[in-house]
Amino acid sequence: MNDKPLFSASRTAYIAGMAQGNHSDILIMGAGPAGLSLALALARHGLSVRVIDRITPETLADTAFDGRASALASTSWQMLQNLGLADSLWRDACPIDRIAVSDGLRRGSLDFDAGVEGMGVMLPNSLLRAALYQAASADSDIDLIMAADIAHRAVDTHRATITLADGRVFTASLLVGAEGRVSPTRDLAGIGLSQWSYRQRGIVTAVTLEKSHQNTAFEIFYPDGPLAILPLNDDDEGRPMASIVWTVPEGKADAWTSLSDRAFGAALTEASGGFLGAITPVAPRSSWPLTLCQASDMVAPRIVLVGDSAHIIHPIAGQGLNLGLRDVAALADVLGEGARLGLDPGDLAQLKRYQQWRMLDNAMMASATDVLNRLYGLPGKAPSLLRRIGMQLVGRTGLIRRFIIDEARGTSGDLPELLMASD
Repeated sequence: MNDKPLFSASRTAYIAGMAQGNHSDILIMGAGPAGLSLALALARHGLSVRVIDRITPETLADTAFDGRASALASTSWQMLQNLGLADSLWRDACPIDRIAVSDGLRRGSLDFDAGVEGMGVMLPNSLLRAALYQAASADSDIDLIMAADIAHRAVDTHRATITLADGRVFTASLLVGAEGRVSPTRDLAGIGLSQWSYRQRGIVTAVTLEKSHQNTAFEIFYPDGPLAILPLNDDDEGRPMASIVWTVPEGKADAWTSLSDRAFGAALTEASGGFLGAITPVAPRSSWPLTLCQASDMVAPRIVLVGDSAHIIHPIAGQGLNLGLRDVAALADVLGEGARLGLDPGDLAQLKRYQQWRMLDNAMMASATDVLNRLYGLPGKAPSLLRRIGMQLVGRTGLIRRFIIDEARGTSGDLPELLMASD
């Protein structure tokens, strides 16, 4: 762990927070999917939770589709079911029944089919965010402090203290960093971050397809980066829809994003080989730089990290959000058990149990996505031949195929209770 000392909390601020009745068991910094799902999970264990974010309630509640969607592994969807959200989201969730992987447009693609179990679902980000916000707003054990500017953060031996710009002071036994890649909570803890750039950008949008995707997620690998075509439900006119995640070199990103919709759609149709017919963009395009980030630790005294505050991986397998939700489920298990035993939520020994549980899974997924991106980024006949041999080996070996399917569904390893079906 980084030896940088923690900041000391002001005794005056702590007394002010207690006097205002603003002490809770857990303070979660960040109202994204990881932060809000963690709040809901901890409230089920009877812990008092406060969530603080700069985002406005109007933004969180906005269900308008902005072209962004996420692949939720089957265990992540099970988590939403256990939190009571799946029924309201099911109509808008598109099942992923199959994953098809190919090296460019050559023959020899790999198909992964989980059968009746399914791989997971695709869900618009805005609907997931709004459902989590609505559920958290309705929970009496959760206090949401939105549109909040933070003036000061502090942690000492006994508590964490957050002071807002408007003078309000909040204290808690444990501070959770769920802000995302730029995490002031991680900085407060003095936790180091290993990171490097892929020199690529991910371009995201939504499209309509001329032909049905058959609930299949397609991943087409090119030397410049993979093109993912991920199934969405049909639009209001019955046209098949899909989410696009196209990885392109950093130097070419501006050219791709500045194309007209018609030209961009033609480029997508060509890159896909036309097997889905004409592809037509129907949503704004957004892009972001692709990096690999890994925090040196996920815990410090009175501090714990979840989701993108702790790790960011290449989107090549669509597992970033799922890793964050697995963090949430594991932390909820650890803190829930601690609450039953009467432990302090900030007890470092139990926080280290969480870190031990999650670090290996996060590191393995980061390594796997990194290797895949580099392997398929190698041009030339020899690397292409090696990839084809590897794909044939995977196709013929049932154990390897089962392992890959289990990883995609999130069912491998020691699963927290929140990710398992209830009896």
